[in-house]
Amino acid sequence: MRSPEAMTTLFRSTGRKVTPQRQRIFHVLHGNERHPTAEGVYADIIGDMPTVSLRTVYQTLAELTELGEINKIDLGTGSARFDPNVEAHHHLVCDDCGAIRDVTANTTEIRVPTRQRGGFRVEETEVVFRGRCRDCLATQRTGE
Repeated sequence: MRSPEAMTTLFRSTGRKVTPQRQRIFHVLHGNERHPTAEGVYADIIGDMPTVSLRTVYQTLAELTELGEINKIDLGTGSARFDPNVEAHHHLVCDDCGAIRDVTANTTEIRVPTRQRGGFRVEETEVVFRGRCRDCLATQRTGE
């Protein structure tokens, strides 16, 4: 995702409203590697900006997705997550705590056999690696 300043310029140039709440959303997302939910973004903002609404967060995330500045992803964690990293990558997902991390892996060898495609054209591939993160493994070992 571009810098918050660049996002402000982009929103204005496309006729979208730029409010202090939206600018705060841009700041929360910029460089965010946690893949937050809309509710997570809202929780990060509401403490110091009580005038933000969850509706504003959802609308801003939808517009950022529409503009291609973030990706809306569903990794089976119960809620849509938002990823400011729009470069090609894959994900590690912890089955215990739901933490998500970006991972770069070569998937050029993954192919759907032609006879199984049934006319379906594959345009992109995403691989999700599932398991347990370091913190959950450590907790499991100590029995806590």
